[in-house]
Amino acid sequence: MTNGKNVSQKVVLLAVFMVFGLALFSGVTMAVETAGGYIDDSTITTQVNVVIVKDPDAHYLKIDVTTTQGDVVLTGFVNSRATEERLVAKIRQIKGVKSVKSLLKVEERK
Repeated sequence: MTNGKNVSQKVVLLAVFMVFGLALFSGVTMAVETAGGYIDDSTITTQVNVVIVKDPDAHYLKIDVTTTQGDVVLTGFVNSRATEERLVAKIRQIKGVKSVKSLLKVEERK
């Protein structure tokens, strides 16, 4: 009986290694959850958009948000540097955000 048990353990172990190996070579990234929970990029992007929508001076339709592994990049236009600074400060406070890069430009008022 011991021999059969060892063989089934080896089969299970081999199957586990194959799954991890396939994930590794297929480019699939595996999320590691911490005690505080896993925050993915789409959640961060959604929260950044909420900050932008709630800001009375932000031109929501002119600001694009890209999040990659917790790094947020803002592109588009704002009405002032003060608006940009306020948005960046609020975005930095979002859980999971590692950095915020602003490529926002001040839109000239006509």
